[in-house]
Amino acid sequence: MNQLAVPYSNLSQLVPMTFEVFFRWVAWLLTLAILAFTLSPIEHRPVTSAPADLERFAAFVVTGAAFWLAYPKQRFGIMLLVTGGGALLETAQALVPGRHGRLEDGLIKALGTLLGAAIALLIEREIKRRRKIR
Repeated sequence: MNQLAVPYSNLSQLVPMTFEVFFRWVAWLLTLAILAFTLSPIEHRPVTSAPADLERFAAFVVTGAAFWLAYPKQRFGIMLLVTGGGALLETAQALVPGRHGRLEDGLIKALGTLLGAAIALLIEREIKRRRKIR
């Protein structure tokens, strides 16, 4: 009998779900969502009752925090990547009919990314402080 040996019975054994792995998934899924919503025609963009600036700011706060937590050894580079990616998205909007990239929007995205990283840093420090107390 010729059977194929499968070394892992499920995905969790293949890729253990560590803290960093979880946040890598979150960060890249958020990035894909932002990419899709930013480069799609305006009528396909989800609409909430919040101002558009607040929506983009919040999206990049969460994404910045997720990337900060996902890549603890490459934080400076990853923050440059996310900030630069936001600027690139603003530029790429010029290629989408009915969309426009603005410097103001790019700055909001960059500030959101940096605030997300700062919040994640504060949370990490608090967790480490509490672990030392125990």
